[in-house]
Amino acid sequence: MKTLVLGSTSPFRKSILQKLNLPFQCAKPNIDESSLADETPQALVERLAIEKSQAVANEFPNALIIGSDQVAVCDGEILGKPHNFENGVKQLTKFSNKNVIFYTGLCVLDTSNNKVLSLVEPFNVHFNTLSQADIENYLKAEQPYNCLGSFKSEGLGICLFEKLEGDDPNTLIGLPLIKLVALLKQHGLDTLKEQHAIT
Repeated sequence: MKTLVLGSTSPFRKSILQKLNLPFQCAKPNIDESSLADETPQALVERLAIEKSQAVANEFPNALIIGSDQVAVCDGEILGKPHNFENGVKQLTKFSNKNVIFYTGLCVLDTSNNKVLSLVEPFNVHFNTLSQADIENYLKAEQPYNCLGSFKSEGLGICLFEKLEGDDPNTLIGLPLIKLVALLKQHGLDTLKEQHAIT
């Protein structure tokens, strides 16, 4: 089995990838994550996912490198992580009673032949009507300031939603695992077959 590398230091993505029960390493990609002029959210996250995997490729000559990037889009505006309470309040106030689309770019790069497979996975979050007290109570309880969208869907953040629409709940946390398994298989790594090799 080729070395499997997660081109990210996100604890959330690391924890999702651990579900596959495969050995992997993490590497920090240093790239400029600014958007280009007139770049769509989908094009942005796919490009950054590819660039993240390419940024660490030289460190791993015979590896499958996973890159991923995510943005939230509300009323046509691209939003990132809040980083603090005040920005969290602004984001969740904006999201109240609205549908927010989360786009996650995913890339798997085979460094032995430079073959790149990539895609974009959407996920829709329909928010409840949120009062100021709801928002402040939630943020103070969970402090999701390093999370895109100012919530943790795997935690108390579930109370903010009317419904979730998407193929894979892992996508919302930052790594579309169903699609990742499919891309790894296209690169010749069958996740379930590898379980036998590991044990």
